[in-house]
Amino acid sequence: MEKLFQLKKNGTSVRTELIAGLTTFMTMAYIIALNPNLLTNFGAGDGSAPVPKLWNAVFLATCIASAIGMFVMAFVANKPFAMAPGMGLNSFFAVVVGNIVGLTGMTYVESFQAALCIILIEGVIFLVLSVLNIRDKIVKAIPLGIRMGIAPAIGMMLLNIGLGSNAGIMGFTGGQCGNESATFYVMRDFFGALTPSAAANNMASAGASYETMVLTVVTMFVGLFIILILDHKKVKGSVLIGMLSASVVYWAGEAIFLGVNPFASLADASFVPPFQDMAETTLFKFNFKGFIEMGWVTVISLVITFCIIDMFDTIGTLVGTASRAGMVDKQGNMPKMKEALLADAVGTVAGAVTGTSTVTTFVESASGVEAGGRTGLTALTTGILFLACMFIAPVAALIPAAATSAALIYVGILMLGGLKNVDFKDMSQLVPVAIMLIAMPISGSIGHAIGLGLIVYTVMKVFTGKAKEVSVLTYVISLLFLVKFFLVA
Repeated sequence: MEKLFQLKKNGTSVRTELIAGLTTFMTMAYIIALNPNLLTNFGAGDGSAPVPKLWNAVFLATCIASAIGMFVMAFVANKPFAMAPGMGLNSFFAVVVGNIVGLTGMTYVESFQAALCIILIEGVIFLVLSVLNIRDKIVKAIPLGIRMGIAPAIGMMLLNIGLGSNAGIMGFTGGQCGNESATFYVMRDFFGALTPSAAANNMASAGASYETMVLTVVTMFVGLFIILILDHKKVKGSVLIGMLSASVVYWAGEAIFLGVNPFASLADASFVPPFQDMAETTLFKFNFKGFIEMGWVTVISLVITFCIIDMFDTIGTLVGTASRAGMVDKQGNMPKMKEALLADAVGTVAGAVTGTSTVTTFVESASGVEAGGRTGLTALTTGILFLACMFIAPVAALIPAAATSAALIYVGILMLGGLKNVDFKDMSQLVPVAIMLIAMPISGSIGHAIGLGLIVYTVMKVFTGKAKEVSVLTYVISLLFLVKFFLVA
């Protein structure tokens, strides 16, 4: 272990790395079930016929492609960052599949296979750019002030997720391919409701009970305060202990106050991976004929869109999380950035081959870093757990969203501390960072927020007579984002 991951050099231990990997896994395990739900329209496909085999295939692809990306991150880059199909990118992919159905008249599965061609091309492009070190140069082209502001902006995004939809009640009934039952947002439906009756009405309209909402909020804050207290006492694994404690509170609340058996889903759960379904629907099933039928203009615009969003989502997550962990130098550069970006590219290609949308570095990696993860052993641990979920997904699904929210809120608060590195006297730093701080949680996209920050930075430099301070590559990136925002759907 020491020879592989240089644990002593990075000031960590096997135990710390394993706990960090488990912590990261618990904060992002939701993607294992949510990704196939989103990509298959919750199992309904295009509405004409259900696609349970496709759901099963995407479920397996999510576990396998994520693990492959994390293994590359572990052994090649030796970084603690976890990977999975990116949120936002998967929703966009599902929209693209639906549009292909309408455009070509193909079935949902055939359209899905055509859309996988886009992911394959994107992954190959990133592989080439990573090997040629072009992606690393793009990272270094981002002005230092903006790079210093990425971590706090991600912190705001984590706070939004933790206090927003992730802590909400998202139920999927009817088995693996069931329908979404309800979602509520803590800051809107509970604290924003002013009175219990108003909150109850909000909850009723969402299809869930007021008691469930209260249990969710209590669980979230119990987990958060346990984490804060244990962290103050320098207890190792405080994030993981807080999440597990919060889970116990939620399970007890379900049993005592709601009369629900929190482990009932295990009774009919299947622990046999559906490999046959993946082999029939997505494994190397590229529909190039349907891909070409979309038209070259559409194809090129889609590939560009996926590339831009994925590139800057990954860059933002890596830079922001590495900054928080002290893994960057004075210029804000992270050692082995090229290798980390290569892991992202390999994961994306693996996703295309197995049957899922773009695989990218997950912002939830920050929870593992906060738990002490500093090397690839953290990523390896998370990757192994993802593979294990092919067999134990029903068990992983028992962790309530409210428990993971506690960890996300805690990490988000800590990441806001990165604002101290921003020069508030320099408006060319302050304004772009301020834009990112609000754009990232609202848009839900790290890449889009960085793009807005770069555009604002470039415009300010040009109109203040400091155009020469902006690198050529920064001009090019800003222009590409302008094209993306205004000309590419």
